Amino acid sequence: MKAIDVTNISKTFGSLQAVHEVSFDINAGEIFGLLGPNGAGKTTSIRIVLDIFKPDSGQVAVLGGPMTEQKKNLIGYMPEERGLYQDVTLDTCLVYLGTLKGLSAAETKRCLAPLLERFDLAAHKKKKVKELSKGMQQKAQIIATVVHEPELVLVDEPFAGLDPVNTQMVKELILEMSQKGTSILMSTHQMHQVEELCNRILLIHQGCTILYGNLEEIQQRFAGQEVLVHTDSEFPALPGEVRREVHNHSVKLTLAQGVTSQDMLWTLLQQGVQVKGFEIAAPSLEEIFIRMVTGG
Repeated sequence: MKAIDVTNISKTFGSLQAVHEVSFDINAGEIFGLLGPNGAGKTTSIRIVLDIFKPDSGQVAVLGGPMTEQKKNLIGYMPEERGLYQDVTLDTCLVYLGTLKGLSAAETKRCLAPLLERFDLAAHKKKKVKELSKGMQQKAQIIATVVHEPELVLVDEPFAGLDPVNTQMVKELILEMSQKGTSILMSTHQMHQVEELCNRILLIHQGCTILYGNLEEIQQRFAGQEVLVHTDSEFPALPGEVRREVHNHSVKLTLAQGVTSQDMLWTLLQQGVQVKGFEIAAPSLEEIFIRMVTGG
């Protein structure tokens, strides 16, 4: 069963075509990346999946069928606009949010305890939310999203405001949930996090799909005339080399048109270069993103 199955959804607000015939699906236990520049239609698409907005056309199935009130208790959603109550204590806020997802207050407290410890918030639970730092509030929002152990999680910019240590905590939580079968839709501008966590992505721009599929296959599709040579040797300019970039123990070579990676590997060996590793240099997701969005 697909966790989410979206077919040709479109949505217009007045004269603005926010989403145009977008389709994608998410498998059980998958971490899926939804990407796009500001105003691309990401949030509108998420709200259509959650039945907050109705599409003008197209179909959405969530956890095997149409959205229902019962299914909403099986879903965790963290919008980019955070929704914690500022003038109550952290534990009061989180317990209340847990009860909105079908847990009793006692069950919520039981589920909260290990999460508060894990995210270093247990000592702060009696503070008012507004007294917490931005990073602490971000972690609290994540806890509120997953405290009821949902089958499907949708998170918008989950790493915003987090330092590297807390970012790693959130990544580990996302991976653990995925391994337990939770499906996760993650929308973020932090492309390196998508590369690390997601197998498949959807990139939308001006409401339309411009890239969809397996991340590794997409990167290979955009790979150009560049190879990465791992070596401790210095070597002179080579026939067929247009440009090089040196990075510690590796060298990225841009090859002339008509020169293959096999040609360059043979040239390196003929020149006596000690090659420890050799690979086609796939572009980063950020490079692909910029190229597709700007037309560069």
